[in-house]
Amino acid sequence: MKKNIRVVAAIIENDHNEIFCALRSSTMSLPNLWEFPGGKIEAGERVHEALRREISEEFDCHIQTSQDIFMETSHDYDTFTIELIAIKATLLSQTVKLTEHAQYIWLKRDNLLSLNWAPADLPIVEKLIQEQNP
Repeated sequence: MKKNIRVVAAIIENDHNEIFCALRSSTMSLPNLWEFPGGKIEAGERVHEALRREISEEFDCHIQTSQDIFMETSHDYDTFTIELIAIKATLLSQTVKLTEHAQYIWLKRDNLLSLNWAPADLPIVEKLIQEQNP
């Protein structure tokens, strides 16, 4: 039976209507794919606090999360299934420091599909684009 992993992801948007996209490093699982940053929810942890913790650990910065969940989706990989919970957030820090990822960029919604996304993140990308172009 496949392992089921609950993961949170931040949709961080700046004042220029650009969205924060992170490139997984070559040493991470699913290497060299783009994602909305976040990570695993630890036992007993609430989704919003997990997301704030993960962003602090991975980018040495702080976010404010929306109370609402933007989207929940799941994806079956070969050896595990990800349950992905996406939450919109605002970056509170001006500086971002990469501690795990190879790179990050800010992109307009119209340009999101130009990246090679991790499969679990694609439904979120599509919803973000539809949100802009109903």
